[in-house]
Formats: sequence, structure tokens, C-alpha cells
Amino acid sequence: MTPVQLREAVQLVDRRMITEASGNVSLETVREIAETGVDIISSGALTHSVKALDLGLDFHP
Repeated sequence: MTPVQLREAVQLVDRRMITEASGNVSLETVREIAETGVDIISSGALTHSVKALDLGLDFHP
């Protein structure tokens, strides 16, 4: 949804339920999304570019 559509949806819901925005969320877009009035913003960008770290938790008595 565009920010305009998000704002309209938030107004339509009128606090009768919690609203969440996700998808296309970045540092560049998060403020505009927040200003629509949604309650929650989810972003997978925090984990998409993380490099894996292989840790072994072997126990040797």
C-alpha cells in the first residue's frame, strides 16, 4: 500500500483493531509510514543482509 492508502485504511479502521505495515520498509520510508498512523511497523530489512555465524555449542565432559 502507498502511504496515502495506509492513511485511508487507518482512518477506516478507526482504532477498532491494531494496524500493521510491512513491506518496502527502510530507513528512507519508515518515517512516512509511521506518519500514516499505523500501530506497528515490521521490517525484514534488519535480518535480510545479516551474515550467518556458525557457532558450535558442543559439550565435552
